[in-house]
Amino acid sequence: MERPNAWKEYKKTELKKVEQTAEAYRRFLDNGKTERECAKQAIEMLEKAGYISLDSAIAAGKKLKAGDKIYVNQMNKAVLAFLIGKKPLETGMNIVGAHIDSPRLDLKQNPLYEDSDFAFADTHYYGGIKKYQWTARELALHGVVVKKDGSTVQICIGEKESDPVVGITDLLIHLSQDQMGKKLNEAITGENLDIMLAGKPLAGEEKEPVKAQLLKILKEEYGIDEEDFLSAEIEAVPAGKARDYGLDRSMIMGYGHDDRVCAFAELDALLSIKNIPESVCCGMLVDKEEIGSVGATGMRANYLENAVAEIMNLMGDYSELKVRRALKNSRMLSCDVSAGFDPLYSSAYEKKNAAFLGRGVCYNKFTGSRGKSGSNDANAEFIGRLRKIMDDNHVFWQTAELGKVDVGGGGTIAYICALYGMEVIDSGVAVLNMHAPMEVISKADLYEAAKAYKAFMLEA
Repeated sequence: MERPNAWKEYKKTELKKVEQTAEAYRRFLDNGKTERECAKQAIEMLEKAGYISLDSAIAAGKKLKAGDKIYVNQMNKAVLAFLIGKKPLETGMNIVGAHIDSPRLDLKQNPLYEDSDFAFADTHYYGGIKKYQWTARELALHGVVVKKDGSTVQICIGEKESDPVVGITDLLIHLSQDQMGKKLNEAITGENLDIMLAGKPLAGEEKEPVKAQLLKILKEEYGIDEEDFLSAEIEAVPAGKARDYGLDRSMIMGYGHDDRVCAFAELDALLSIKNIPESVCCGMLVDKEEIGSVGATGMRANYLENAVAEIMNLMGDYSELKVRRALKNSRMLSCDVSAGFDPLYSSAYEKKNAAFLGRGVCYNKFTGSRGKSGSNDANAEFIGRLRKIMDDNHVFWQTAELGKVDVGGGGTIAYICALYGMEVIDSGVAVLNMHAPMEVISKADLYEAAKAYKAFMLEA
């Protein structure tokens, strides 16, 4: 039952494709460190491939037919893409969905303060993190500031070699006896994840001169006032580019593999489809998964359902009943990363049901925690069909669970989409260091995920 390692089977031509896919993915990762940046890249890729926005199609009164390509931009943070197939939409779609948000530190709305001749920014961490991993390392600031007049200022500080970086300090080892005696989850508190931004006072300024210096820089370089932070979304993320990992260059280390590796594989698969598919192909890049898929850009919102209704209307075949049937009859891969087996921490895994780097795309019948709480738990009939699709298309794949039964767990968007009555299973790429500032994946698994997602979307 042990699944084969893909690297052992690749020939020269396939090894070249693996590297080409990895190179394109590293660029995607470097240019997409926030959900907004990922959505922007995705839309650029889709438009280059001939996709048009649903809003423009509606405005033009466009009549959709097989082969047409439509995308939805949900508040610049989530993207849906539809390749219209030959079959009626009512018969269901082949959906591949991933999320593009990642754990990070968000600047608070009133973040700036001065203490002991330093200027700091208060943060609120987003998603599940080990707080100690975010101290004593280079951080970059990415995001947007929206001013009262509606104009938007794009922020990206810390990615160019000429840029400064910022960060969170840690206590020196010589004075950390009390800190070292605490549990890991208590040694660094959320309120102490404050980012140091400046340390030089503004000449002639008596009150908070370092903060004044910082505000002067922000005003001169970005036209930002302190009050503008009230309508800003600025995220602190690890600075620097994704890199080849391992002396054999078989892996990639970078920020945000969870879940941008699946998002990229999904886009790569969708954009590689050249002919008109039998069923409608739908790619979803959604937001807020790391905090429960909430809000207007999370999967709990109804923008998928709304988009299906609008598309069906443009096809001249709308009814509420047919929208419901389209969603119920759909099939979906909920694409999210899985916990890669790490031999240094083997006690957390049940080895024969763990995901291994290099053995291909993962399928998790269920996620959740302990007694499958919060899980989707896919049907055996659906898994049987997937086995055939994967094997017929020579995809390396494996099954996995998220660690030992009573150790922990996690979830994805699968259970939300399953509420429509559609068939859904979790499918993704094995990751080491999941939710750490720098995660690790295998290039082979990225390549096999893209192959798997394309094969699934083209299934009649």
